[in-house]
Amino acid sequence: MAGSEPFERVRPVRAYERIVEQVEDRVLGGRLLPGERLPSEREMMQQFGVSRSTVREALRVLESGGFVRSRPGDPNGPEVLPFSPASLRKSMTRLVQVDEIGLGDLVHFRMLVEGAANQLAASLATPAQLEAMDAAIAAMAEAVELGYEQFSRADVAFHDAVARASRSTLLQVCSEVVRGAVLGLIAAKIAEAGDRRELMLRSLQHHREVLAAVRARDGARAARLARETVHDYYVGYVPVAERPLLRALLSADGVPSGRSDQ
Repeated sequence: MAGSEPFERVRPVRAYERIVEQVEDRVLGGRLLPGERLPSEREMMQQFGVSRSTVREALRVLESGGFVRSRPGDPNGPEVLPFSPASLRKSMTRLVQVDEIGLGDLVHFRMLVEGAANQLAASLATPAQLEAMDAAIAAMAEAVELGYEQFSRADVAFHDAVARASRSTLLQVCSEVVRGAVLGLIAAKIAEAGDRRELMLRSLQHHREVLAAVRARDGARAARLARETVHDYYVGYVPVAERPLLRALLSADGVPSGRSDQ
């Protein structure tokens, strides 16, 4: 045999996967733009040389991935969709559900994202954006007596305001995606928790400290507080074996390694 490096094993590729690859390549390459239409089912059958069931399986995968939207009986073919964080959030959640990544990885990533967003917001936030953060915290304070659902909405508004103040579109997307993925996985556990009011009060205090640091233009403190806030709120839901990853990030901030994981 010529050469010593072996070839990689190949896997069988189904026809619908080839259709998915071609459509995704055109969307990601800008050759198919949001609002444009794919051919009808019949035309796709002819162009790809496959059966109707193969075309429908490909469209199902593309819809699941957030690339296209089909309407029953629509003669114009599936519509190409703009990018949506929701599809990325679903993919991230599925990775956790099939054990490709752990909840600890998601919380760790959120600590990084929120820290970066807060640090940038401390430097770049406008007076109007600071007012939006303040309004969100006021809503959080009112929601403590109303219930977790209202509190969670106000909490989301605060983090959205911080992400916008960072002026980083990618951070805004990542913040929304990872926050939604984490909450989607543990929402039921939070709803069943007996100490939800205490959790909300502690979270409210952390957010007030974060806003104070952002107002003071202290980016390093704002970033550290963000990481601590995410850690303290979620660590109790993270499997024990995955918690050292979170502690390591706090240790890098100079937080004592003996910080409680409960």
